Amino acid sequence: MSQYIVSARKYRPDSFESLIGQDNIARTLKNSILRGQLAHAYLFCGPRGVGKTSAARIFAKTINCSSPSPEMEPCGVCESCKSFAEGRSYCIHELDAASNNGVDDIKALMDQVQIPPQVGKYSVYIIDEVHMLSQAAFNAFLKTLEEPPAHAIFILATTEKHKIIPTILSRCQTYDFNRIGIPDIVRNLRDIAGKENINIDEESLHVIAQKADGAMRDALTIFDQTVAFCGTDIKYEDVIRNLNVLDYEYSFSLVDDFLAGDYGKALLRFDEILSKGFNSLYFISSLGSHLRDLLVSRTGGLDSLLDLPDSLRQRYRSQAEKCSVKFLYDALGITTACEAGYRTATNQRLHIEFALMKLAFLANAPESGVKTATPEPRPAVEPKPAPAAGKSDEAIDLSLDDIEPVSTPAPAPKKVMTGAALSLSEMIKEEDPQPIKTDTVEESANDRIPDDEEIVSKWKDIAASTTQPRLANALGNAKLEIMIEKGRKIMTFFVTNEAQKKWIEDNTLRNLEASIQQLTGSSKVRLEVGVTPAEEEGEKIYMPAEKARDLMNKNEEVRALVADLGLDVK
Repeated sequence: MSQYIVSARKYRPDSFESLIGQDNIARTLKNSILRGQLAHAYLFCGPRGVGKTSAARIFAKTINCSSPSPEMEPCGVCESCKSFAEGRSYCIHELDAASNNGVDDIKALMDQVQIPPQVGKYSVYIIDEVHMLSQAAFNAFLKTLEEPPAHAIFILATTEKHKIIPTILSRCQTYDFNRIGIPDIVRNLRDIAGKENINIDEESLHVIAQKADGAMRDALTIFDQTVAFCGTDIKYEDVIRNLNVLDYEYSFSLVDDFLAGDYGKALLRFDEILSKGFNSLYFISSLGSHLRDLLVSRTGGLDSLLDLPDSLRQRYRSQAEKCSVKFLYDALGITTACEAGYRTATNQRLHIEFALMKLAFLANAPESGVKTATPEPRPAVEPKPAPAAGKSDEAIDLSLDDIEPVSTPAPAPKKVMTGAALSLSEMIKEEDPQPIKTDTVEESANDRIPDDEEIVSKWKDIAASTTQPRLANALGNAKLEIMIEKGRKIMTFFVTNEAQKKWIEDNTLRNLEASIQQLTGSSKVRLEVGVTPAEEEGEKIYMPAEKARDLMNKNEEVRALVADLGLDVK
């Protein structure tokens, strides 16, 4: 049996051309060699597996090559290149700073630097994981790094640039290596699979590339693991089972369930996913990524943001056409909030199931953006007659929407607002509704004039049935005045400021007047709005002690309880 070599070592880059995903760095290094502008110290930093040490070896090999190509690639046939390939080169030295991080190790390196190279022009010292050096070792290294012998070049490699002291950084040319893109990883894996006579589909290559998270070494390691599991014929189903990756079919099916408003199927699919051993947080993150890809697919000109194989792009576009941008935007908001609150949730499964139900209900919510049949216009509602004697008032529909005429469009769903403040100016900013133009009922000579108690009772019913919390509070707490003028009952309710009065007059006064006429069965009831005079508002109570004293003054039992218990009310 021949000795097996893992792909990460077997296909390690040995030239600038084979360095994947770092074209700008390769070009800069080749130009510096071509122009003879070599620095004495370099710092290669970036994530793991992106080619930092490989680039350092290629650079060291090229500057000592006796006959490089016009593109500044090593020839591979000279004595320097052969000795490097065989691991016996005396002009390229590698030091692991993780295990040689003391002052004595740096002193030994400083003594070695004084020896000129036997073959080639430069002695190159590659120090890997240089951030592991101790503070004392860094300080001992400073002088040599700043003024080394003419034949010495230092290449420092690290994954944690922020741990290197500034005095070291200032003495080095810094090159930041980027994560390798998914298309570059897929292309390299496809070439390697061809060389190894392995059949693998594009979807499997993309799964491996996404799992690698921008590291080519990780991608090659996963590729070897997949080959060991599947053999030379690799299928997508085998790859996701081996790597424990959630199948994208679940995400497509879940979105179809959301659009159909079927939360039951969504919950069953989630239970199936959990039964296969997938983590709940991983599931909700995967669903969020799927919704993001749908949003990108639906928006023209954003194809470059999709890291998907061509076989999946069309499928994403087809499902994205069924959804509106608003639906996807709201769905992303739900999944993002669910993912953010997952770790602090007491019942984490219920936390995710509740998010799935909200996603399913989102499709059927008003103006959710889901393409549904256009509803027919609502018919006009005739004014309801006065309730017959003995008929319960509870049978009367208190909905303000029922009195809207045909010409008035259905109002947009109101956003539920919280807070104790009754300021209608805040409600104006948050909701900005369209003015309601509802005509009142025409007067009839036979209309009865209801008494004051009936008007007040129906007014309270209207306030209780109002769907806007702040408006309901304002109406329910308003001071009322009722007077008779020219055979009509005129009821005036008072709000706290002019802004509230103006908003009610412009948007809902006519609507309220029509409602009170309908509920009382009389068109001789008129409605007006006023502003409470400043002197009638009274002194406002803010502090807890003031509230306690006010409560004691109004309630003799509370005053007696405080005296019996000896409570201190400050």
